[in-house]
Amino acid sequence: MTSETYRNPVLDADWSDPDVVRVGDDFYLTASSFGRAPGLPLLHSRDLVNWTLVGHALERLEPAAAFDRPRHDCGVWAPSLRYHDERFWIFWGDPDQGIFQVNAPQIRGPWTRPHLLKAGKGLIDPCPLWDEETGEAYLVHAWAKSRSGVKNRLTGHRMRPDGTDLLDEGKVIVDGDRIPGWFTLEGPKLYRHDGWFWILAPAGGVETGWQGAFRSRGFFGPYEERIVLEQKDTDVNGPHQGGWVRTPSGEDWFLHFQQRGAHGRVVHLQPMRWGPDDWPVLGDDGAPVAEHRRPGLPPQPPAAPATDDDFPGGRYGRQWQWTANPGDGWATQHSGDGLRLTCVRSVDAHDLRKLPHVLTQRLPGTPCAVEVELRLDSDEPGARAGLAVLGDAFGWIGLQRGTDGTVHLVHRFAEAVAERERDAAHPRLAPEGRARLRIEIGAGARCRFSADVGDGDGFRPSGPVFTATPWRWVGALLGLFALAPAGQGHAGTAAFTRFRISAS
Repeated sequence: MTSETYRNPVLDADWSDPDVVRVGDDFYLTASSFGRAPGLPLLHSRDLVNWTLVGHALERLEPAAAFDRPRHDCGVWAPSLRYHDERFWIFWGDPDQGIFQVNAPQIRGPWTRPHLLKAGKGLIDPCPLWDEETGEAYLVHAWAKSRSGVKNRLTGHRMRPDGTDLLDEGKVIVDGDRIPGWFTLEGPKLYRHDGWFWILAPAGGVETGWQGAFRSRGFFGPYEERIVLEQKDTDVNGPHQGGWVRTPSGEDWFLHFQQRGAHGRVVHLQPMRWGPDDWPVLGDDGAPVAEHRRPGLPPQPPAAPATDDDFPGGRYGRQWQWTANPGDGWATQHSGDGLRLTCVRSVDAHDLRKLPHVLTQRLPGTPCAVEVELRLDSDEPGARAGLAVLGDAFGWIGLQRGTDGTVHLVHRFAEAVAERERDAAHPRLAPEGRARLRIEIGAGARCRFSADVGDGDGFRPSGPVFTATPWRWVGALLGLFALAPAGQGHAGTAAFTRFRISAS
């Protein structure tokens, strides 16, 4: 790679189902956040290659009671981001509730509370369009068969221009069952270009599919279709579901995801042009590019969403999300540095997957080492805290207070089918109640745990290698937690300092 080129992926972590919009010289991107809070991440770039996380559009998931516990694969699915009438708009589908919308005058807010535009099961992947020529507004969405019994079709509606209501019952405008070889048509993005209505939508499944394009002179069809991006002889499996954006100078680009196991859905940037027959051509004549000339935009310094954190004043950075809507007092602000987590009492202390008070961020897509320093400030027997890799299966390393008052380094895991965790290594005494925790993440998301308990031996490996696993739709997560068994009264806290992720 040279200073004139970039390499894919441009976002090497689980920024699932990306959509993008340009406002002036700035590009903004959002992605699925499922059941984590805050949700709807907001990223900013000036060159489509270097991105930073600037906030979230959804402080809490609604209805709040439905998300006071982890629902890892539910919640915010496949949002669409648009700019209209001097406001930012995000539409998304909650597969169990329906289609929601929020909007704001600035990307950093304030964002409105979620408005339920259409209630129903299995309504997913909505995208609006405001037709500047006619003043009319439209919405297209896909279907989740797991909730509705229907899939492989796109439904279109007329919409009130203020985005508050739909004006009809909807009509199937693209039926994938009628297109030979097409299945699992989903993720539509709706555009108006050169006198046509365009829908860019993937099909064929997230691991093996392709990106399609559809066009029609009228919104309700009929639509012609074409495959415009597929794996071909590249290493990019299932390249699809994303958004088209045009630069101020008129260059066209397409951002999409690639499913990469425990690392989730990483984001690629593809060049886009219009062919002699006026159909879009993505990548290298329909194949994903690994390296390409940078967009013709002003040079920008290297940037990526933050990972490291010193937790100044006890506050955590934007990169962190809870596994459910946050509760009062889970993290305590104070005058120094370091994250102070309350040892929340729970009947589910044996299974991190069931806990809402795990603070998480995305598992990096490249080999790395994760480190954090931990001090357990709890006298409660069974109180514990640690650093976790969390997915359908999970593993963690940390400190636990014993019934005899001593603190031990413990390392535990649970398989995907297991209902509770068990030891991955023999406990070791941590005489100072402190430890430096480390996870080395290698190829294939294979994780090697180690710790330094201050006994002079430095970092010592712990247990066998653990291979991270994703959830059904979500990549694996890194997590910090503090907990205590069920009981009465305050159970103390745990202090985390100097969270770092470094290339290995």
